[in-house]
Amino acid sequence: MTALLPHGLSDAAFNQALTALRAAVGSQWVLNADADRQAYLDPYALGDGLDHDCAAIVAPASVEEVQAVVRIANQFKVPLWPVGRGKNLGYGAASPAEKGDVILDLSRMNRILDVDVKQANSLLEPGVGYFDLFRHLQEKKLPLWMSVPGNSWGSVVGNALDRGIGYTPYGDHCEQICGMEVVLPDGSLVRTGMGAMDGSATWQNYKYGYGPSWDQMFMQSNLGIVTKAGVWLQPEPEMTAKVELALPNFDDAGWALDILCDLRRRDVIQHNIVFGSPVRAASVMSQRADWYQGKGALPDSVSEAMMKKLKLGWWNAKINLFGHEGTVNAQVELIRKLFEPRLGKPLEFELWKQGDPPEKSAQGVPSTLGLQCVNWYGGRGGHLSFAPVLPQDGKLALEYARKIKAYYEQVGQDYYASFTIGRRHINNVSLILYSRDDPEGVARADKLYRHLLGEAASQGFAEYRGHISYMDAVAATFDYGGGALRRLNDTVKTALDPNNIIAPGRNGIGSRAAAPHSEAQP
Repeated sequence: MTALLPHGLSDAAFNQALTALRAAVGSQWVLNADADRQAYLDPYALGDGLDHDCAAIVAPASVEEVQAVVRIANQFKVPLWPVGRGKNLGYGAASPAEKGDVILDLSRMNRILDVDVKQANSLLEPGVGYFDLFRHLQEKKLPLWMSVPGNSWGSVVGNALDRGIGYTPYGDHCEQICGMEVVLPDGSLVRTGMGAMDGSATWQNYKYGYGPSWDQMFMQSNLGIVTKAGVWLQPEPEMTAKVELALPNFDDAGWALDILCDLRRRDVIQHNIVFGSPVRAASVMSQRADWYQGKGALPDSVSEAMMKKLKLGWWNAKINLFGHEGTVNAQVELIRKLFEPRLGKPLEFELWKQGDPPEKSAQGVPSTLGLQCVNWYGGRGGHLSFAPVLPQDGKLALEYARKIKAYYEQVGQDYYASFTIGRRHINNVSLILYSRDDPEGVARADKLYRHLLGEAASQGFAEYRGHISYMDAVAATFDYGGGALRRLNDTVKTALDPNNIIAPGRNGIGSRAAAPHSEAQP
């Protein structure tokens, strides 16, 4: 690997900055050797990942060290790319959007500062992972449950800040944040919500504080570095019920989405519902070559063979119910009434009550099984997700899915799709699997993503979360008023961060993607 310099810095200036950073956090926590930088490259990169290589890594252990790093960064104009644990897989992992940034790795800040059982809340540092929090709750036998995303390797706070989701009643992770501590771009410290009062007793109890509420400003943004966050947890319910739906036909998505969306809007089903295609299920337990070795997209006949062998439908969903026994039993009967006549067979619910073995329950349990999907094509696998927001309309969603499936087949890509049903929207998740060792497959993935982005925008649908290689392209689709929102974001960015120190270009804010990058002199 070739040594890099951050945007606009000379060798001498960057070396001075590294010396100052080592003095602030300890020499062993400032890394710029080739092997260190290699370890932070995106493992799913489209290509070698060097277009998002970093110049160095700095890993502070406290908020005071974060403040010191930010002040040094301002002094020497060193751009920082903060990550909680660097496991944002499928979106760029730890790699920066801008080549040559210094990664600010917060994974050493991994303390669970407080868990209040009665109030059902917690206070976490950004390095706390899902497995860490789950282990803490289990070892202390606390009657609190957590929500986990499909890949649970990452940061609890980091996932919430990126508006990640899980599949319990607390699955809209950004909505569970209550109070933040944030280092601003000048190195000063602020606490949001009730935490703005010194000695506040209700920081994790009430989100909004007094006056404007700033928490959303620090989500999917580059306007500060979150060093603590309150996270609400779910009190253990009296009862849960689980059931799997397997819908035999592609067109069943239309009527099933309408029923499920109505149940979600009414909070009969209280969690984000994932509704996925055969490859979604098959890819975590097998590889493409186990089913088909031909060229082009997987034929429907092969998908049907998967369905038969794995006992799947064309669309497959897991439904969980939570609450008091009477409520859950009534919800079970309602779902039976709505689905059993259409499916022509009884649904098999698994019930859990307090005191039963926990594996029978519908609690969120961290897992990385979903990452197996990247092995689908063999080689060094990766995945890229495009998930535009659609209205809750089954007919519209089915027509959109049919069009996207046809384009997957046209370019020779295996169709992997799911619908995620939220409170008032549907995300049509088009997952693009590829092998990094196959240049043709990598080029196809890029072409497919760009087509999906344009197709969705032409119908008034936009992505909710962006990969580092496409942040500017996604931001450009929010074009009302000639890009008025982007101008507002950049105006706030310039006011708070005039040196563009924190994550330049994140989600299209403060982007200088076209600017050249220098290589360090030997």
